[in-house]
Amino acid sequence: MVYNLAYGKSGHSIELPDNYNIDLIEPKWNDGLPDQSGAVCEALRNPYKTKSLKEIANAGDKVGIIFSDITRATPYHVMIPAILGELKHIPKDNIIFFCANGTHRLATDQELINILGEKVVSGFRIIQNDANNSDQHTYVGNTKSGNSIFLNKEILECRVKILTGFIEPHFFAGFSGGGKALIPGLASVETIKFNHSISHLSHEKTRWGITYGNPLWEEIMEAAELVPGLFLLNVALNKRKEITGVFAGDLRTAHKAGCRFVKESAMVPVKKLYDIVITSNSGYPLDLNVYQTVKGMSAASEIIREGGTIIMAAECWDGIPSGSDYETILRSVGSVDALMQFIVKNEDHLKDTWQIFFQAMVQKKAEVYMFSDKLSHDQIKLALLNPVEDIAGLTDELVKKKGSRAMICVLPEGPLTMPYLSVEND
Repeated sequence: MVYNLAYGKSGHSIELPDNYNIDLIEPKWNDGLPDQSGAVCEALRNPYKTKSLKEIANAGDKVGIIFSDITRATPYHVMIPAILGELKHIPKDNIIFFCANGTHRLATDQELINILGEKVVSGFRIIQNDANNSDQHTYVGNTKSGNSIFLNKEILECRVKILTGFIEPHFFAGFSGGGKALIPGLASVETIKFNHSISHLSHEKTRWGITYGNPLWEEIMEAAELVPGLFLLNVALNKRKEITGVFAGDLRTAHKAGCRFVKESAMVPVKKLYDIVITSNSGYPLDLNVYQTVKGMSAASEIIREGGTIIMAAECWDGIPSGSDYETILRSVGSVDALMQFIVKNEDHLKDTWQIFFQAMVQKKAEVYMFSDKLSHDQIKLALLNPVEDIAGLTDELVKKKGSRAMICVLPEGPLTMPYLSVEND
C-alpha cells in the first residue's frame, strides 16, 4: 500500500507491504466550510459573549491585529479581508499589524507578503516582535506563579487587540490559538522563558490536548487577561488548509469552543503501543526546520513503545535553523544523554530550551530517524538524529530486526493528528 506523507508543499509517498501490521491514523475528515469568507464574517458579527467587532472598535480607536509567523498555516488570505471589512470605519493609519514571532526569527519581507498579501504589507504598518529587544516591551503585571509579564509596548497602546491564529493540538500548551498570540507571540524573552521553564514543562498535565489544569496554558491565559480590549479570531483547518470552524469573541469562551471542536477531529485514541511510528511534521509550513519538527517527534512518542523507532519525514528548508539557541545547544553536547543535563544546568543562561527538553524526552524513549532532502547527513547527525534516505527500506530492515509481528503506525499528517493511548497496553 502507498502512504502519502505530508512533506513540504509536494508530499512524500512510501510503499509498504500489505502483509505488515500497519495502522493508518489520520484526523477525522471535516469538509471545508462552503463559504469560508462568509463564515469568518458571520463569526465577527456574532461572536461568543461579546459585541461584534464592528461595534467594539470605534472610529477613533487604534486597532492592533496580531498574526502568526511563517511557521503557521493560518489562512490569512481569507481572514484578513474579513477583518478589514468589519473595520472599514477605522482609518487605515489607526490599524497596525503585529507579527507574533515569539522567540522565532523575524520574518523576511517576502514571508510577510506570503502571509498577509502584498496589498496589506504595502498599505499598513507592520511591527514584528523581537523578544530579545527589551526596549520593545513594557511590564503589565505578574501571574500567580510569579512570572513578570512584559509585552510589546505598541500592542498595549491599541484599544482593540485582535488575536488571530488557528487551533491544533500543541505538545505543551494543549492546543494552539487563544492567548498564545500574546504569550509567547508578543512577549519578551524573559517572560517566555519563565512560562516555558522546565518546572512547567515537567508537569504531568503539560501535554497534548490539555488546557485547564495545564500550568503553562493556565499562565498564558492569565497573563493575556491582564490586557484589556482582547477579541479572539481562531479557526480550525483540515489537511487541505481549508477552514472547518470559526471561533470569535471572548478569549476563553471562543477558544474553549474551538478546542472542543478540534479535539473531536484531531485526537484519536489507540489501544496499543507501536514498535515503529512513521510520521511527518504536517508539511509546509510547519516542517520548515528541525526545531519545529520536534512537535512531530513528540506526537509520535505518545504511542511508541520504549525502545521503539520513530521515522520522521520533514523537508526542513530552513535548516536547523542556523544561529539559534537550539543549534547552539546541539553543538554543545555529544549525545542524547547529555542533552537534558546541559539544559538543566544552563537553563538560566539560555533563551530557548523547551524544544530540546522535548527532543530529549522523546529520544530517551525511542530511536529517531529523519528523512529530509534539504538537510545533509551531517546536519541531521548534528541534531543527534539518524539520517535515512529510504523510509520504506529502513522499515523493512526494522521489521526483520523486530520480527514479523512488529506493529507499525503511520501518521501521515504528523501533529495534526494527536494519537493517545486509551487503555494500558498489555
